Amino acid sequence: MEVFYYVVFGVLGIVVATLELSKNNKDRINTSSAFTSFKNNYLVVYSLMMAGDWLQGPYVYYLYSTYGYSKGDIGQLFIAGFGSSMLFGTIVGSLADKQGRKRACVTYCITYILSCITKHSPQYKVLMVGRVLGGIATSLLFSSFESWLVAEHNKRGFEQQWLSLTFSKAVFFGNGLVAIIAGLFGNLLVHSFSLGPVAPFDAAACFLAIGMAVILSSWSENYGDPSDNKDLITQFRGAAVAIASDEKIALLGAIQSLFEGSMYTFVFLWTPALSPNDEEIPHGFIFATFMLASMLGSSLASRLLSRSSPKVESYMQIVFLVSAASLLLPIIMASLVAPSKVKGGGISFSGCFQLLGFCVFEACVGLFWASIMKMRSQYIPEEARSTIMNFFRIPLNIFVCVVLYNVNEFPMTVMFGMCSIFLFIASLLQRRLMMIADKPKANDWTPLNERNAEEAPLNI
Repeated sequence: MEVFYYVVFGVLGIVVATLELSKNNKDRINTSSAFTSFKNNYLVVYSLMMAGDWLQGPYVYYLYSTYGYSKGDIGQLFIAGFGSSMLFGTIVGSLADKQGRKRACVTYCITYILSCITKHSPQYKVLMVGRVLGGIATSLLFSSFESWLVAEHNKRGFEQQWLSLTFSKAVFFGNGLVAIIAGLFGNLLVHSFSLGPVAPFDAAACFLAIGMAVILSSWSENYGDPSDNKDLITQFRGAAVAIASDEKIALLGAIQSLFEGSMYTFVFLWTPALSPNDEEIPHGFIFATFMLASMLGSSLASRLLSRSSPKVESYMQIVFLVSAASLLLPIIMASLVAPSKVKGGGISFSGCFQLLGFCVFEACVGLFWASIMKMRSQYIPEEARSTIMNFFRIPLNIFVCVVLYNVNEFPMTVMFGMCSIFLFIASLLQRRLMMIADKPKANDWTPLNERNAEEAPLNI
């Protein structure tokens, strides 16, 4: 493996270690022992859940290609995952609010384990079922766990500022350290032990099973809206009213959709971008490098969130602008460096620069996750937290599905350009959110929703 990969990984590792070791009292939050125990329990579970997800990430595209499917076929499989997340995500999110967040987290484990099992079959229909199950699991992962955490944190009476500590640690470990270990472990299973590209999926199923056991044995149940007489339609209406009646919630949803839509498109594009001529690249090691860059971002986020200034609404504008610029690098390199016609070999000169730009983008991703969790805890009402969070995922899933459906119609430079534009728009929306962050809500969404429900029969 080229020295270049080790140099990038080593430099990022030194920077992250320096940031962590140089923290002073201003960068730390004093908490209680009860909170520390609660936080550590959540971090263990969240890390196991993310290990199950991250082990699969670098090898989904690679596994499908080894089964002989083209980029277009693989794009359709990815569409199935995002489409199922869009269609079923809001439903499972509402069920999580009504039936319990702990049950939803257990459902995530079961659904994702079944998705992993389908990867053993090379048949397209079976793989399609696996993608549908994976899409449902993804919706649960990015809504139910956070909803359970916020509700349980508040129920136990912990200080609100301590929540940002859990968020930043969850991103640092779950989206950073665990992801790095998962990338290296997957690389070990596939390349060193020659177990094939399906081995990481089997390992993921094992971690998910362990995490499910911890949830069942140590978590208590909590709910969103405690009313038993509210069906799914009423919950959907309530979430829609909450978004429509509060500009801050609407802006937050748009920002999240724009950033995550670009991020998931990047997940699909980075492999062909770094190996356009089938260059031999170490997928697992590169993935681990990306996650180390994400750790760098989460480490910066923990410092920023522990202080009263700058506010999260302020510095996130810069994060979105930097992420937009980093995804312009493939376009710049394509215009400056003539594409190589030689098949195979190591990573190209252009690929090296793109890899550096992608690391910058991943650092922005690390900053984004902890920061968006903080903003969601501030602006989203507890009664329908999971439902609203999955509402946010509808436009991002539509965006990703449209991009992947047309993956063969547009060159990668066009798709990277689209992502960059959306990230720039996110920066503008973030500025608007900062301007109205301290503005009180015009009215409470819950009474408005109930009033609408009462008036509905009169309008028929």
